[in-house]
This record gives sequence, C-alpha cells and structure tokens, in this order.
Amino acid sequence: QVQLVESGGGLVQTGGSMRLSCAASGGSFSIYDMGWFRQAPGKEREFVAGISRGAGNTYYADSVKGRFTISRDNAKNTVYLQMNSLKPEDTAVYYCAARRFGVNVLARNYDYWGQGTQVTVSS
Repeated sequence: QVQLVESGGGLVQTGGSMRLSCAASGGSFSIYDMGWFRQAPGKEREFVAGISRGAGNTYYADSVKGRFTISRDNAKNTVYLQMNSLKPEDTAVYYCAARRFGVNVLARNYDYWGQGTQVTVSS
C-alpha cells in the first residue's frame, strides 16, 4: 500500500506558475501509474494529467494541454505537476492518485489518493 502527500499549492495570479509535488511512501512507487486530478467546489473530480510508471507516456486533459506538464522521479518517489499560464478556472483542490495497470481518466479507478492541496488563481 502506498501513501501519497501533495504539496506546493497556494495562491497565484492569473498567468502565473506553480509546481505541485506528490511524495509517495510505503510502497514500490515505480510500479504505479500516477494521475493528477482536481475538484472545484460543486463540481466532480476531474482528470488533469497522468503519467505511466516508467514515465514513457503522459496524458493531459484538453483544458490543460500545453500549459501543464506532468513528470516523475522514481528515485525520489515523487510525481510533479508543473502548471504555467494559470487561469482562474484552474482554481481547485488538486489530488494525486496511484493505480496499477495503466493511466485512467476516471477517478474511481484509482486505488490510492493524497489528501489534496488547494490551488487558487486570482483574476
């Protein structure tokens, strides 16, 4: 079983950048495919980005493509989400999640979740 802890959230102005980190412990991080999700108030949790366990494949929601970059460092048991050109509509709680056997865009298909980190983009 793996434990996930996100960090790096906060308040940023429109057009700014922020990098989120998700540190894993308690398991073999390199066997998990990882995803970043976000949830805004009153909305469902939505897929943002995903990365395969070997980092060979990355996936992005259309709304963040070209602005966000997901990466991972298996030696550090950490996955990152670099967010550039942030918009007010990116405001949400961001979660990282882990599963085996492939990146998936559905939150219900992930086995392990972090507690989330708040990202607020001011206009």
